[in-house]
Amino acid sequence: MTDYGSAEDGDGSGILIPLHEARRERAHIPVTFERRELDQLLRMYGLMVAAGEWRDYAIDHLRDRAVFSVFRRSSEVPLFQIVKDPKLTRKQGAYSVVAASGAILKRGHELARVLAIFDKKLRLVT
Repeated sequence: MTDYGSAEDGDGSGILIPLHEARRERAHIPVTFERRELDQLLRMYGLMVAAGEWRDYAIDHLRDRAVFSVFRRSSEVPLFQIVKDPKLTRKQGAYSVVAASGAILKRGHELARVLAIFDKKLRLVT
């Protein structure tokens, strides 16, 4: 059974949201990456730095999502953003990879599967 709290909608009427989300809203606790998620993200970052593709990263912990942004140069817009959005956990999945254009390249429930988009595919060279 799910407990529900209430939140005020823009027009003053109450809406029902899960209790854990209501508590997070009241406490203004930002969404963060857990230790194992950071391990996966930094492992992928290290591989891409070694390949010469990425050079810098930034981590943002916002009220509604956590964002790991990767850059080719620190003065540019991010090449990719790996986003954790807990509100989408039961729908499309909490994790997504977003390109610089804003297009969602991959979305899923498991971070490792979402990060697989960056794996280099072996190709036959003729």
